[in-house]
Amino acid sequence: MKILLLGPNGQVGWELQRALAPLGVVIALPRQLGDYCGDLAQPQALLRSLRQIAPDVIINAAAHTAVDKAESEPELAAQLNAEGPAALARHAAESNATLVHYSTDYVFDGSGQHARDEDAPTGPLSVYGRTKLAGEQAIRASGCRHLILRTSWVYAARGGNFAKTMLRLAAERDSLKVIADQVGAPTGAELIADVSAHALRRLDREPALAGTYHLAAGGQTSWHGYACHVIERARQGGATIKVAPQDIQAIPSSAYPTAAQRPLNSRLDTRRLHASFGVVMPDWRLGVNRMLDEIQG
Repeated sequence: MKILLLGPNGQVGWELQRALAPLGVVIALPRQLGDYCGDLAQPQALLRSLRQIAPDVIINAAAHTAVDKAESEPELAAQLNAEGPAALARHAAESNATLVHYSTDYVFDGSGQHARDEDAPTGPLSVYGRTKLAGEQAIRASGCRHLILRTSWVYAARGGNFAKTMLRLAAERDSLKVIADQVGAPTGAELIADVSAHALRRLDREPALAGTYHLAAGGQTSWHGYACHVIERARQGGATIKVAPQDIQAIPSSAYPTAAQRPLNSRLDTRRLHASFGVVMPDWRLGVNRMLDEIQG
């Protein structure tokens, strides 16, 4: 199996290089590599590279993920999140390749208190969410064999993340204010990559499993709950923590305005993933704890 991986240097892409290696030859293609182009904003050059490489599987881990910045550059967000994936899907359909693409809980409006399944009505609140939904729709319309994996609150030990920011601030400040009315499940890039490789292996044997799936860690928390867990575990591990537990204040989203509106309810129902691929999604704390162990040495 020849696998072309776009976005190999991002959080998920980095972990995919490891997870996909046992499945075949993995060609990690950044935006530019010699004569090859992996830039979703240059669809013609990208398609030429696809025809030259002729992969059996295309994994698209590239995207415009700067949610607030997308509000001021909607054209670029559309190129990277909708038009680029549409070009990948057309090529996959023409060449009988499989396309694996990552999407987001931001395709929903975040209303209600229940976890949404894959067939729930969409209603994105931001440019990022609208362009990611457009990318999904283009892939499905192409008729290519695909896996669209929607995930949420992605983190990794590599690079910056919410937990690292909270630990830095907790060591510097006497009090913190963290949003408490947005609820979801922090999901590790390592978990996403491992489940992706498992699903791709099964899909290769059972093409009927193609489609859209929700891929998120088990359980739920708010950003405030996430911060409290991270800080308390670091405190118990001997890290220098200045802020007291009672001084981590819970605030509403309205108290911290951003350019892009965030969904309040990011809960994703993963029962279809379990039924189709037999995977059980671990509680979010397990992955976060492993990540903390790694970054704290």
